[in-house]
Amino acid sequence: MDTTTDTPVGGVIATPPPFRWRKVRVPGTLAWLAVTPFAAWAVARVAGLERGSFLAQIITATPYAAAGSLLPVLLSLLSRKKTVTAVALLTSAALGVSVLPRAFGDTTPAAGGQPFTVLSSNLLFGHADAQALVELVRRHRPDVLSTQELTPEAVSELDAAGLKELMPYRVLEDEWSAAGSGIFSSHPLTRLDGLFQVIGHNMPAAELTMPGGARLQIVDVHTLPPLGRQTVLWTAGLRALPSAPPSGPFRILAGDFNASLDHAEMRRLIDRGYHDAGDITGKGLIPTWPANKRVPPLITIDHVLTDRRIAVERYNVYDIPGTDHRAVLAELSVPSAR
Repeated sequence: MDTTTDTPVGGVIATPPPFRWRKVRVPGTLAWLAVTPFAAWAVARVAGLERGSFLAQIITATPYAAAGSLLPVLLSLLSRKKTVTAVALLTSAALGVSVLPRAFGDTTPAAGGQPFTVLSSNLLFGHADAQALVELVRRHRPDVLSTQELTPEAVSELDAAGLKELMPYRVLEDEWSAAGSGIFSSHPLTRLDGLFQVIGHNMPAAELTMPGGARLQIVDVHTLPPLGRQTVLWTAGLRALPSAPPSGPFRILAGDFNASLDHAEMRRLIDRGYHDAGDITGKGLIPTWPANKRVPPLITIDHVLTDRRIAVERYNVYDIPGTDHRAVLAELSVPSAR
């Protein structure tokens, strides 16, 4: 009932009664309709059930699903139904546990070794701004640059912009297509053939010896995207990537994996002796694709995976004009050779 108050000038002021959430009730059917798709998403993500092209693509949106799952929690609470509320809370918790650790990071082993920096960039058929990429190299002085979609023309443009002086050593498999790839380095490189079965685009591998004597292997990763019939090859390509060795040379995988940490195959790869530089530093939710579009970047498919014996000190993501991928840079600490 409204409360009225007399005023000196005549008339009354009507004061509405306070809003009471206890009087709000949502139908149980509506709550179930809201919860069900998120619950199915949580089951698929936790159990790694993203089979086929469609599910492999939409599972990358899990961080957004985790945020959206809070709405069904609210609706289920307002429904006063215990069962749907329990399902909604469990769903939101499962999605949150899957996503939130990427925003908080984790500790890495104290390597106490030499600094080593890796930069990776997909050049979009060689259309990336060569000058901007070389300026990024000048600014951060990475030891290795891993490139995908590297064309012969892009190699010439990068060298003309000064990369030849900054990184004279290289193992290149450039092509006039998305298949081209190449590793550039400020240290002498030795090409590694037969390290693993390449399934997808060109994925050159190289080894270098650091000034302290540590041997380090770099793999330039560029799997096929999980589109249509290529999904089978995408899965096979991730499975074929080499595991991190328990001893001997250190190993780093850097590039465009066409996979996020919400893909079961990507998590299985990491479980084979790696950690993700973005994830381990609390920056694993920074999206890398699509860049330079009308919509902001949405998903994270570019990664630097490092041997767990290597400590990750810092990780950052950078925009490069002309390409649809953001560049990723990881500053590492590599134990000295004994």
